Amino acid sequence: VSVAANPSHLEAVDPVLEGIVRAKQDVLNRGADFPVLPLLIHGDAAFAGQGVVAETLNLSQLRGYRTGGTIHLVVNNQVGFTTSPASSRSSLYCTDVARMVQAPIFHVNGDDPEACIRVARLAFEYREAFKKDVVIDLVCYRRRGQNDGDDHSYTQPMMYDLIEQKRSVRKLYTESLIGRGDITVEEAEQVLRDYQQQLERVFTEVREASNASEEWTTVPDYPEKSGAETTTAISRETLKRISDAHVNAPEGFTVHPKVLPQLQRRAASILEGPIDWGTGEILAFGSLLMDGRPVRLAGQDTRRGTFVSRFATIIDRKNADEWTPLSNLTEDQAQFYVYDSLLSEYAAMGFEYGYSVARPDALVLWEAQFGDFVGGAQTIIDEFITAGETKWRQQSGVVLLLPHGYEGQGPDHSSARIERFLTMAADDAFVVAQPSTPASYFHLLRQHSLSEEHRPMIVFTPKSMLKRKEAASHPADFTEGTFRPVIGDDVVDAGRVKKVLLCSGRITWDLMVERKKLEGEEPRTAIIRLDQLYPRPVGELKAELATYPHLDEIRWVQDEPANMGPWPHMALNLTRDLEGVPFHLVSRPESSSPSVGQHARHVEEQKSLLERAFS
Repeated sequence: VSVAANPSHLEAVDPVLEGIVRAKQDVLNRGADFPVLPLLIHGDAAFAGQGVVAETLNLSQLRGYRTGGTIHLVVNNQVGFTTSPASSRSSLYCTDVARMVQAPIFHVNGDDPEACIRVARLAFEYREAFKKDVVIDLVCYRRRGQNDGDDHSYTQPMMYDLIEQKRSVRKLYTESLIGRGDITVEEAEQVLRDYQQQLERVFTEVREASNASEEWTTVPDYPEKSGAETTTAISRETLKRISDAHVNAPEGFTVHPKVLPQLQRRAASILEGPIDWGTGEILAFGSLLMDGRPVRLAGQDTRRGTFVSRFATIIDRKNADEWTPLSNLTEDQAQFYVYDSLLSEYAAMGFEYGYSVARPDALVLWEAQFGDFVGGAQTIIDEFITAGETKWRQQSGVVLLLPHGYEGQGPDHSSARIERFLTMAADDAFVVAQPSTPASYFHLLRQHSLSEEHRPMIVFTPKSMLKRKEAASHPADFTEGTFRPVIGDDVVDAGRVKKVLLCSGRITWDLMVERKKLEGEEPRTAIIRLDQLYPRPVGELKAELATYPHLDEIRWVQDEPANMGPWPHMALNLTRDLEGVPFHLVSRPESSSPSVGQHARHVEEQKSLLERAFS
């Protein structure tokens, strides 16, 4: 029996547990047997009130998320802290939300232990027979308050008048057993003494254990993550294998006529270049699979890709059969799991976090349709991803892929809120990256998977840059080198540089275009990109800046408003890290909205920003 780490945020652990269970089942690989049983214990008010309950129930029969049925035990004490059922739900029963998946719901009297046992057995037999969720509504009461200081007679006086008069379940059941002749009074008293002695013994053991020295322990039954491989480059043979896989469709498979040319271009570009973002990502996945590292990728429209850039799974134009090229690389490759998720962030991200906890050997990624959708899963980020290891020593390597970029689409599809993640960045608890090229992204993913470290990573991925020619990579970029958190400027003459522009992500390429227009073929301004924002690559950045002997000004340039993006974090930390050099910001002005709503205004702002960067 394993118990999942559970924060105080009600029901947040539900999808996390399901992800842990699915990962264990994938390791055991017994198909439809579903040998690991998830058991979730709920409160009545939370089961009816928390939306993540419905999201988790919605996962239960989806191909990428099935765990063969969960037993839900709802401890229905008919009060939510101080709130009565009439004020906390509109349904008759607190368990009515489970009707959405046609789950059988057993309402049982908590004062009847034997009835509870019969229902528990029936629920288990149902789950084993039908591989679906089942709910037990344990109708009971809470004799004391939520904590020692609570007195529920303040808010439920009539209910607690009745509860004060009720005898305990133990006394009622003991009297029933004695009355039926099943046990004697002496036997009942002996059982009570034995139980109290067990409680005392365990209490003593817990107190002694709490004084023991701290040490890390390995969670049992999880595959180990072998480390510490440092080579992220791959061979030409690996490139060719992945290239060939995209033009060798199964016999009789009809690729959509608009998709076929894209696969052919992908296959050719892998060997000849240029390589775009989606192809660079496919190379990372494929090479890891060939290295024996499982890859699980799930999210909103993920198989095709929101921006028609991935095509991890191809659908037959005539009969809707599926073909996943990366599943057919070698006979001994690792498993590639790629799924379109339900249209949810909270449960979907929580599931992938749980999966990554139980499978440190796998690269586990969750992708948002647009980066700002990540806000719907803030509880998972706050409670698990950024603080799980600090609180519980629970390690996760989950990767969040968040499309981010200011391209005039308006406030709702521009920002993945870089500033929020950097605000929480401490203790090297996770990695924040914004790669500027497909090759950089490729090496980042491989480094993350092959490293012996196991911690979450947030990657801000591009939109228009997916196909941008200036940002494309060449095959040699994948067969050589490694991930570089800081990428210097190999165009400028270092001896002539007095000003350096620091940036990350998409704006890099706008700055390079603007620089060529203003300074021609012999530029005087250096552009340095930070492909990793946290942990801050201070050593690498200092080394790069040291190559400019006449440097007298550094400017941080970003698309985002001054109160957003990387700047608040950089202003707080880089000014200290890079002491002695003037450090200024070039950005949009502070704003309560991530961006303007009119494309024409966006273009004006971008023009002004680029002019100020070089003025």
